[in-house]
Amino acid sequence: MPDELSASASTIGTLNKKLQHPIVRAKSPLRISFTGGGTDVPVWYEKYPGAVISSSINRYAYVTMYPRKDREIHIRSLDMEYSVKYHLDEAPAYDGVMDLAKVAIKRLGVERGLDIDVRSDAPAGSGLGGSSALTSALLGALAEFRGVKIGREKLAELNYTVERVDLNISGGKQDQYATAYGGFNCIKFSKDFIAVEPIDVDDAVVNDLEAHMLMCYTGKVRAHANLIDKQVDLLSKGSSTTIDGMKRLYDMVYEMRDSLVEGDLDKFGFLMHESYVNKKRMNPHITDGTPTDSMYEAALHAGALGGKLLGAGGGGYLSIYCPTEKQHEVRNALEAMGALFTDFAFDKQGIQVWRSSSR
Repeated sequence: MPDELSASASTIGTLNKKLQHPIVRAKSPLRISFTGGGTDVPVWYEKYPGAVISSSINRYAYVTMYPRKDREIHIRSLDMEYSVKYHLDEAPAYDGVMDLAKVAIKRLGVERGLDIDVRSDAPAGSGLGGSSALTSALLGALAEFRGVKIGREKLAELNYTVERVDLNISGGKQDQYATAYGGFNCIKFSKDFIAVEPIDVDDAVVNDLEAHMLMCYTGKVRAHANLIDKQVDLLSKGSSTTIDGMKRLYDMVYEMRDSLVEGDLDKFGFLMHESYVNKKRMNPHITDGTPTDSMYEAALHAGALGGKLLGAGGGGYLSIYCPTEKQHEVRNALEAMGALFTDFAFDKQGIQVWRSSSR
């Protein structure tokens, strides 16, 4: 695998001139996906057009790399309290502990020892694209460590390869692009191309959208729910409900984009509700065994206009569009059911990588 990247590095990268600063840091943003999720899975977009609308937020995955004088790799997860050590001359065990980092190191052809610290602002399975954000930060920092720069498209595709091909993690392709590019984007998927189209949202509209958005944690994601695999299975069986739901999710991408550009935020909120409904048409299992449906119904009853279950489902975060005068009632209703609210803001930047001489 390293040879493949090394062969292409000469065409996609240039030598970094700031190698005197030995420590490499990177941060890559998490994201909120508003609609279209599921149409970014290859089994769908190789047959039908796919698209998502999303924005990065001011929550990140962070990576710091310190060079070593030997050929050992030491990886520490500062939030999960995991620790991994291995020698570059010996293949690491792919045992579910820091496997994203292990594969990224192999993909980038690292030949010198590293101490690597990682952490994330979101719990595992949050639905905020945390795995892709972490992989993006790892790949970006490793490329900088090697002295090459990789474009955002190449980074997103390499991220997808690490997650979906090397580690066989089920999922789509939106998160890798959302974290690399940052900002509000309409991301289009087809058999022949992936296109990232930035959405020019007025700053006043962004601020107003933030004022109307709530985000709450509904609970830990159920492990081994295999929700993407269930969606793929429904597609393979030709479920008309799944297909119709996904086609509607695709169409809503452009309707939500237009409502943002025009500043029609109440329409955006109602479309979020329709997205919730059609995501369950796409895959009726996404809320099984979770309090999400009950929480969402309580939010609507308390005055919310719409909401979006983030990620593949099974728990995690719920984003809610709510008139500001009703937010107190919505918060009280959901907190009484165990929801935990978190503040956030939209972020315009994608991955950021830099060098430092300060430990």
